[in-house]
Amino acid sequence: MATTASTCRFDNGRGLELSARLERPTGTVRATAVFAHCFTCSKDLRAARQVSTTLAARGIAVLSFDFAGLGSSDGSFDESSFTCDVADLVAAAEYLGESLAPPSLLVGHSLGGAAVLVAATRIDSVKAVATIGAPADVGHVTELFADDLDTIDTEGAAEVVVAGRHFTIGRQFVEDLRSTDLLEAVAQLRIAKLFLHAPLDNTVGIDNAHRLYTAARHPRSFVGLDGADHLMTDPADARYAADIIATWAQRHLPDLPDLVDDSPLERADGDYGDQGARSMTTVPLQADIDSRGFRLRADEPASGGGGETGPTPYDYLAAGLASCTTMTIEMYARRKGWPLDAAHTEVTFDRVHADDCADCEHTSGRIERFTRTVHVEGDLDDEQRDRILEIANKCPVHRTLEGTIEVHTSLGTDA
Repeated sequence: MATTASTCRFDNGRGLELSARLERPTGTVRATAVFAHCFTCSKDLRAARQVSTTLAARGIAVLSFDFAGLGSSDGSFDESSFTCDVADLVAAAEYLGESLAPPSLLVGHSLGGAAVLVAATRIDSVKAVATIGAPADVGHVTELFADDLDTIDTEGAAEVVVAGRHFTIGRQFVEDLRSTDLLEAVAQLRIAKLFLHAPLDNTVGIDNAHRLYTAARHPRSFVGLDGADHLMTDPADARYAADIIATWAQRHLPDLPDLVDDSPLERADGDYGDQGARSMTTVPLQADIDSRGFRLRADEPASGGGGETGPTPYDYLAAGLASCTTMTIEMYARRKGWPLDAAHTEVTFDRVHADDCADCEHTSGRIERFTRTVHVEGDLDDEQRDRILEIANKCPVHRTLEGTIEVHTSLGTDA
């Protein structure tokens, strides 16, 4: 199932705005979930994005966010605590309930896994919780800066290095970790619980999963992530974990069959032409777009200095090819009377050297390459499927991209 992502911000109840991203299927939303990232990470960690996207492709809309003081969220990390993280999760669940539907699933990675176990006791809508590489004792985190604990205890704070980055850790943060009894919280949960853990996890040992599973009451499940590391740096491991969660969750989550977003985009009043677009930059790297009266926004990823408030220009370019391909296929199948139930197209973009592209006609230099995958559903025979693939290559945007393109630029009289 195709997915779409939008960025947003919400108040965490302590006067801070948290940066979030809602990943959702383009069709029916079967359930909603909140994802909590690992210690000192962010929602933009590759594994976090992979898990959210995969769950969305399985029909579960996922709100992932940066805890206060991390990523693009407001606040200072040295003023945060595990208790604050749990409160941020509760606020995220409330925001998701107001904007789409209350979450029935919580998913957390590492310390985020510990946080969702505690938060689940405070969110009535949650029916299931899944953790990935979670510690059985939140105080386990202090092992990452064990050499600085004496300084923190005596001086009240210390600058520590975690994963090559510098953070200020205060005494309150450490005391909060030490005072949290996670196993007691797990024992209180009467909802479904899934613990995923890598046997070779060198950051949070597999014994933590055993302790969590033992403390939990049924329904409970455990799955080993063979070969994965703690941060799931291999995207295949993150996809596998998400697939397991989605399959397991089907037995425990209520369906939300009416959550289908078919509403049109906001459109401005006034006259507009048949094609083209106008863009105006409002803040650095963020551009508001008016295209035939429809209001859109382009931005860059946070990693590139942007604000994550919209797709990138290249995302829009790929989206144009993907949507045009799907429309062309559906119109052709409809005209032929073929039993095409559904179609969707995935497009990715990269730049490669011509000598690395075996299927390209270029012989030298760098080229821009779109990789397109067409998915069709229905009782189609092999001949019809082959013809649909041919038709995909005839969509107007495809022809435009492969044709001779000229761009004429002039300087306007006003800004």
